[in-house]
Amino acid sequence: MGLLDNKTAIVTGSSRGIGAATAKILAGEGAAVVVNYRQKAPRANKVVAEIEAAGGRATAVGGDLTDQSDVDALAQAAVDAFGSLDVLVLNASGGMESGLGEDYALKLNRDAQVAMLKAAAERMKPGSRVVFVTSHQAHFIDSVDTMDAYEPVARSKRAGETALRELVPWLTEKGITFVVVSGDMIEGTITATLLERAAPGAIASRREAAGKLYSVEEFAAEVAKMVTADVPTGHTEYVGGAEHFQA
Repeated sequence: MGLLDNKTAIVTGSSRGIGAATAKILAGEGAAVVVNYRQKAPRANKVVAEIEAAGGRATAVGGDLTDQSDVDALAQAAVDAFGSLDVLVLNASGGMESGLGEDYALKLNRDAQVAMLKAAAERMKPGSRVVFVTSHQAHFIDSVDTMDAYEPVARSKRAGETALRELVPWLTEKGITFVVVSGDMIEGTITATLLERAAPGAIASRREAAGKLYSVEEFAAEVAKMVTADVPTGHTEYVGGAEHFQA
């Protein structure tokens, strides 16, 4: 018996990186997983194929989280495909991409997160859980400076976390718990790659300060743990290097 047998999970932004690794772990624990992607269908389908090859259940569903109709369709797809929606992992984020507009980071990292949570919560039963994935650089941005290239993203993600936390009383009424997972810079992610491009040496500097940076797979394992962890709603799980920000 797996921890998530007969449960259905949506992992946003799960065609690659942390999201894909988290989706595979949850599937391995028995969950049917909706692999969400914005544009790269072949990449998402590959994740689904890997899950199915390992004996799991999954489906790929495209959707732009800044589009309300796509958000509603994604939430409903979980119910239509697998009969329920029990877990939502809010992993998708961005804002360092070029050509998407000055307000894109806030649209994706705050507004879309709230819209996705609301759409999912309306379909969730008591006992369900929402996990929001963020970074120490964003979580602590009001007290600890970050790199200039990342600051707009950090502030938008912090705004997203704050907005989501304001919904905790509403979620509690529905019997849904909410957990935040905050991690240090993660080796091998697109964000780390973009930061390194904007500020060469950023990864090595952060690795030296933290002593260790988690890999995608290591961090995904921590995210997956929080899906079933016995923690109170509103809990923040710090993964690696938080001491530097809390000092």
